[in-house]
Amino acid sequence: MIPKETIAQIFETARVEEVVGDFVHLKKKGTNLWGLCPFHNEKSPSFSVSPAKGIYKCFGCGEGGNAVNFIMSHEKLTYPEALRYVAKKYNIEIKEQERTPEQEAEQNGRESLLHVLAFAQRNFTENLLESEEGKTIGLSYFKERGFSMETIEKFQLGYAFDRYDAFHTAATEAQYQKKYLIESGLCIDREGKLLDRFKGRVMFPIHNLSGKVIAFGGRTLRTDKKIAKYINSPETEVYHKGSVLYGIFQAKKDIIGNDECYMVEGYTDVISLHQAGVCNVVASSGTSLTVEQIRLIRRYTPNLTIMYDGDAAGIKASFRGIDLVLEEGMNVRTVLFPDGEDPDSYARHRGGEDLKDFVKANATDFIEFKTRLLVEETKGDPIRTAALIKEIIASIALIPDPIMRNLYVRKCGAIMLMEEEVLMMELNRQRRRNFDDRKRTKDIGEGRETVDEAVQEQPTVATRPQIDLQPRDSEGQERDIVRILMVFGQMNIEFDVWDDEGFKVIGQEEVNVADYLHGEIAADGLTFDNPLYQRIFDEVGRLLELQELPTEHHFSQHQDPEVAQLAVNFLSNPYTLSNQYGKHNIEVRTEEMMLKRSVVSSLNSLKLRKLEKMTIDLQEQLKSASEDDALIIMARIQKFQKVRRQLADHIGTIVLK
Repeated sequence: MIPKETIAQIFETARVEEVVGDFVHLKKKGTNLWGLCPFHNEKSPSFSVSPAKGIYKCFGCGEGGNAVNFIMSHEKLTYPEALRYVAKKYNIEIKEQERTPEQEAEQNGRESLLHVLAFAQRNFTENLLESEEGKTIGLSYFKERGFSMETIEKFQLGYAFDRYDAFHTAATEAQYQKKYLIESGLCIDREGKLLDRFKGRVMFPIHNLSGKVIAFGGRTLRTDKKIAKYINSPETEVYHKGSVLYGIFQAKKDIIGNDECYMVEGYTDVISLHQAGVCNVVASSGTSLTVEQIRLIRRYTPNLTIMYDGDAAGIKASFRGIDLVLEEGMNVRTVLFPDGEDPDSYARHRGGEDLKDFVKANATDFIEFKTRLLVEETKGDPIRTAALIKEIIASIALIPDPIMRNLYVRKCGAIMLMEEEVLMMELNRQRRRNFDDRKRTKDIGEGRETVDEAVQEQPTVATRPQIDLQPRDSEGQERDIVRILMVFGQMNIEFDVWDDEGFKVIGQEEVNVADYLHGEIAADGLTFDNPLYQRIFDEVGRLLELQELPTEHHFSQHQDPEVAQLAVNFLSNPYTLSNQYGKHNIEVRTEEMMLKRSVVSSLNSLKLRKLEKMTIDLQEQLKSASEDDALIIMARIQKFQKVRRQLADHIGTIVLK
């Protein structure tokens, strides 16, 4: 258990913009920072970070919270795990209180997998650096490739002994369970016998965005063609290869700094470029690009440069993945290295600066690259040329920006010697087909009928739906009271003090907002129908008993994610007041300036809605009440009606009955 004092220190030290900035490329706009939301797919930034309030909020999907909440949601960690993550980032020592056996037993499978994978990385690195076999085989290989000890440490490279029992024996001695050795993909269960998956291979750990090892790639150094050159970890609870990019943890800050990401094919390409000082580089690790990988890059930059060697077949195979990049609205450039060269060899032989210069001089946009590459294959063949044009136009049709589409059509026409009007007609046809395909897929996915089915099943007589009228609930009024308690609870408002006869005002009295609202609501015996709102209201009461005032930070940094999320929703605003109003001497009155009116109006609205519900309940009781009870109930209804009218007068509401 983490002591409360340490939790408070973590929250006080953590800067939400620094924590979020490790995962999202943020740009300053006004008082806040903005970026693409990491929790849902979007092309325009709606994800806001407020350093002053210590919160983040997405105005697209609604996700929000504080620095610890962000790590919980993004890294799928528990509250204590997220606290430890943030504490580690800021070098805060956690002296945990001793756990009970029950708490130890609650360690979930995901955490256990990460622990055993971290052990495996340490084991493989120790093999590489400290054993004779590791030094002779693994370390020699890495040094031949020009990797320094600093680079080996940076990527946590390692070596797996050339025995089927070496790793699982070490892991078992370290008391790791057989279950997690298998589930992590490190070992294989062969008819009850445990075998190491990575035997006699140099090891490349694969990290997630926060730097935790989630999988491995292993390369054999044997020349036997029957043995796979590379093998990778299988999919696990913590590793989904279509959502991961090799090197993204080491590269993300440089990608943001350069506002560009280089994409290469393999592990050694990434490491060699880092060794040469080119650090904004990732690899898809031999797999086709996926939408998830593309969106992962787009969090940090919209600019992607894909590096190819001279393998024409490999380039053509990648076209589908690049179409996905275009569809996500990213700017894609391609670089083709000379025959016999690839990013790894070029970086090793010529250095990082030469590589950057080469990329700058030779990078072309993907549409031009694809057109020029394929046009050579179709010369003199009108049928193949027509098919090529359709293929290129299909790629252009995926680009969401209409200006970029038109520019690419113009460029394609110049290369293919085609009239722009013809290409535009084909582009429009392709975009209509894409729209129809997406709509059809969406309708099928949502279980909607097709047009033909709808016509066949259309009823001959329309039936009018029955409307069941219900009493109005008080959700909106309760929410508004809780909002004021969270945002303005620590502030004061002034009330007039009247003389004993009530004829004139003799002064002003300051009253705390939280104290006033809590006292009024509690005195009337009102409760909240929404359990979350009631919990917050009760917590305000406990704070007041301790002579503490509820502050916005108390709720936005709350350990209950529901409470923190609600506070962030209340504290966040996508709009800021233009300074033009001040320049033109136009006064804009904010809620804080009219706080007393807002507090009293919200309180009266809540009381009015509660009285309405109580009146409806009494009317229901009246239907089955005895004659004596009926008189009492009617008197109470009349009293409630009178109070309702008084409250309505205060807030300008018309009471119809």
